Amino acid sequence: MSSRRTVSLITLGCARNEVDSEELAARLDAAGWDLGDDSPDVVVVNTCGFIDSAKKDSIDTLLAAADTGAKVVAAGCMAERYGNELAEALPEASAVISFDDYGDIGARLDDVVAGRALKPHTPRDRRTLLPISPVERAGSRNIPGHGGDLPAGVAPASGPRVLRKRLDESPVASLKLASGCDRRCTFCAIPAFRGSYVSRDPEELMAEADWLAHRGVRELVLVSENSTSYGKDLGDLRALETLLPRLAAVEGIDRVRVSYLQPAELRPGLLETIAATEGVAPYFDLSFQHASGTVLRRMRRFGDPERFLGLLDQVRALAPEAGVRSNFIVGFPGETEEEFEALVGFLERARLDVIGVFGYSDEDGTEAATLPGKLDQDLVDERVRLLTELAEELTAQRAEERIGTEVDVLIDEDLGDGGYEGRAAHQGPEVDGSVTVQGIGLVPGQIVRAVVVDAEGVDLIARIKADP
Repeated sequence: MSSRRTVSLITLGCARNEVDSEELAARLDAAGWDLGDDSPDVVVVNTCGFIDSAKKDSIDTLLAAADTGAKVVAAGCMAERYGNELAEALPEASAVISFDDYGDIGARLDDVVAGRALKPHTPRDRRTLLPISPVERAGSRNIPGHGGDLPAGVAPASGPRVLRKRLDESPVASLKLASGCDRRCTFCAIPAFRGSYVSRDPEELMAEADWLAHRGVRELVLVSENSTSYGKDLGDLRALETLLPRLAAVEGIDRVRVSYLQPAELRPGLLETIAATEGVAPYFDLSFQHASGTVLRRMRRFGDPERFLGLLDQVRALAPEAGVRSNFIVGFPGETEEEFEALVGFLERARLDVIGVFGYSDEDGTEAATLPGKLDQDLVDERVRLLTELAEELTAQRAEERIGTEVDVLIDEDLGDGGYEGRAAHQGPEVDGSVTVQGIGLVPGQIVRAVVVDAEGVDLIARIKADP
């Protein structure tokens, strides 16, 4: 009888968490654990702790997992951020673990199954920790406690002491450029619990991209807290411009997409590389957050409507059909009617493909939580409603502008009855809408040329382009 036990991994939040889960899965596999959702011994919930709704979703998921009778372990951002406070508030969880526990995750779960209590950590500001240097990273690629060949289906080291195991068969996979963030936006707590910005070595990224390509991945989505900062701690501010063409040239990779771009750091050379490099999606996930210059300064960010519109003009001069998405915070402390109208006016001129709208809420430990001028919740909710309705109208109009254009669609799923769902180059996975293509014999991972014939909201309907 096998001594291996079963763990179920539930991932919440962003694409960075999805990569973390695949790294955890590989470590667990190497430590003698099987992954499965049928009667697991332990359920690990990789939580999100970014905003209030994400925290609630994390708590609800942990409680639902506890109802199954399995032992439940809270991991991820919310667990890291609150530590012993979460453990006290959630006795249903058998353990609350820190990022520092990831390296020995198998042993931690062994402790949980054996009934050995794990002392929850006291959170601290990870920006005060010295990041591992490039020299140390280069010399620390072995996997502690694991000898011999790696288990089947597990990647070689993709970073310092990191493995990865794919958890699905999607033709799309995220590739983590870096961890942490050096910016000090007043509304954001992420740098405190994710730490300072640490870029991954370019050769490690190339090796992992090749490994993913050999496992059916056709599109790489580069993720980090701020992709425009990639390479600055390696002494190379142009590292991403150099890396992107190399990744696009990996055999088997058809498309490379960059997420999480900071407008204030989007250098002309990087803009041109994204817009004009074959195999790199002309896709700009721009973190505007607001458009009013005065609100942005209170956020410790930079820009105003004219600067942002000028940036969009530069993008579209190089790639007229480029996809552009962004998120916006409404109701930031002190936001006046005039500042809100500046945001409205910007969106009416910006022609964005996707617009995310979030109402401001205080985040523990952030500077914004201490700012004066907090708006009544009813006013915040009303502005969220107004901007969301406008966003839906504007993005639908932008989708309609694409009718008659040709798009390259990466097929994600067979819908049956001759229908296939995929995404064009201007659409990021899961959050940016999709393209429905009618055809015969298409398969996930295939890229087809199609003509857009209709739009439904941000979603497009297309037919495969006939051969001339």
